Amino acid sequence: DAVRMLNTLQTNASYLEQVKRERGDPQTQLEAMEVYLARSGLQVEDLDQLNIIHVTGTKGKGSTCAFTEHILRNYGLKTGFFSSPHLVQVRERIRINGQPISPELFTKHFWRLYHQLEKTKDGSCVSMPAYFRFLTLMAFHVFLQEKVDLAVVEVGIGGAYDCTNIIRKPVVCGVSSLGIDHTSLLGDTVEKIAWQKGGIFKHGVPAFTVLQPEGPLAVLRDRAQQISCPLYLCPPLEALEEGGQPLTLGLEGEHQRSNAALALQLAHCWLQWRDHQDVGKLKVSRPSVPWPLPLAPVFQPTSHMRHGLRDTEWPGRTQVLRRGPLTWYLDGAHTTSSVQACVRWFRQALQRSERPSCGPEVRVLLFNSTGDRDPAALLKLLQPCQFDYAVFCPNLTEVASTDNADQQNFTVTLDQVLLRCLQHQQHWSCLDEEQARDLWRPSSLEPGGRAPLRLAPPGPRPCSSSSLVFSCISHALQWISQGRDPVFQPPSLPRGLLAHPTASNGASVLREATMIHVLVTGSLHLVGGVLKLLEPSLSQ
Repeated sequence: DAVRMLNTLQTNASYLEQVKRERGDPQTQLEAMEVYLARSGLQVEDLDQLNIIHVTGTKGKGSTCAFTEHILRNYGLKTGFFSSPHLVQVRERIRINGQPISPELFTKHFWRLYHQLEKTKDGSCVSMPAYFRFLTLMAFHVFLQEKVDLAVVEVGIGGAYDCTNIIRKPVVCGVSSLGIDHTSLLGDTVEKIAWQKGGIFKHGVPAFTVLQPEGPLAVLRDRAQQISCPLYLCPPLEALEEGGQPLTLGLEGEHQRSNAALALQLAHCWLQWRDHQDVGKLKVSRPSVPWPLPLAPVFQPTSHMRHGLRDTEWPGRTQVLRRGPLTWYLDGAHTTSSVQACVRWFRQALQRSERPSCGPEVRVLLFNSTGDRDPAALLKLLQPCQFDYAVFCPNLTEVASTDNADQQNFTVTLDQVLLRCLQHQQHWSCLDEEQARDLWRPSSLEPGGRAPLRLAPPGPRPCSSSSLVFSCISHALQWISQGRDPVFQPPSLPRGLLAHPTASNGASVLREATMIHVLVTGSLHLVGGVLKLLEPSLSQ
């Protein structure tokens, strides 16, 4: 009941529309958030007790937060962690000691806050904040009530205009890798987006960032200088590993090393602020090249830090599930740079996987993209993976999701999301045609006029892939798995789902395949729906 009532406060899509209308005066938005905070019974100064680590960025900010929280939890500290979006259950957004708060705790704090805001409403303001604002307020209340030692707070969108930015005195701030996303809100260049992200900087509060392109890094530097915020550049992880054992990360993918380097600096800075003794021995570092910003300390990671990085789990990001002949690769990449990183990770994972001694090996893409992102650009980046089948579906677990309050979305109709999926399929078909034309150009032919084939034991595989659209995630997974996933065992496919020749022929191929590699990407909400079905324990 609490989650259904929360959904009436508008889902993320309509919140974005509201921000678009209001973004001309960011100060007004932050003041409105402060009014909601006061009506809920808190003042901005009360948030200082939370000893906050505030993190923004375009990609990797969630992973950075997860690394940071786990490192500090390893020191015996009681941690709070506020993140977005959730994958399966909304409770995932508010965590204590790494675990989503219980249904009982969520329910108690939801209704307490809801009734308090109802009680304090008057004619001059909207009685209830929107979905994300409400959850942000609720997180602050939960963390204060639970008396956490610190709270890791992930920015929702941007920074300067984000409702988490009512935080006035964080202990430390972080900026992960920057790129293009949410352009209608944040601007259409990386420099404009950097200006938004730098909005979380505070006077006298240390901030850290990873190496960025020259333009956005200059914007961050200027933003920091304007308010006397000491901004430091994180040295690469190799500098901290030098002279010691290599660091093992719980999250796969080369791009996670940048997130881990930032997390180590955020945790190190927080521990120093707390006068903690075990913060790692400083190393003498003499940069061989001049850096565009002061370099953050190079130190020897402690055992607590090493174990924290090693044991970090962050579902839906470079996650692998091995189920019989099926291997599911889950990554919520949804920007050009994050999809590029996803492709590198997926292809490296395929190279490391054991090749079947006999029988066909099949690659399947399951994709969806939402919002103002460019699906054609994202799909073009996925082409080098050479999928045999491309499957598109909306971010709906089932066609009728009335029993699944955590994943309900009242802002779109089934027709709208299916139309978008059909557009994705058209983009993919166009890319396939372009690839086929390129393949048969004289310059691409092998001696003798033959086109090069991608070989995978036991024989050649097609260069172009077939594509399908399904009306929900469940139907897509049923077709892909063909009953061969030992955990995901739904009823048989609805009648008519195999009527299309591609569906019926593909079903035969999938049933006979020795190995099936499935990459799920393009949307964290899609990944969340897939996880809900493949990992039923996440719904419990």
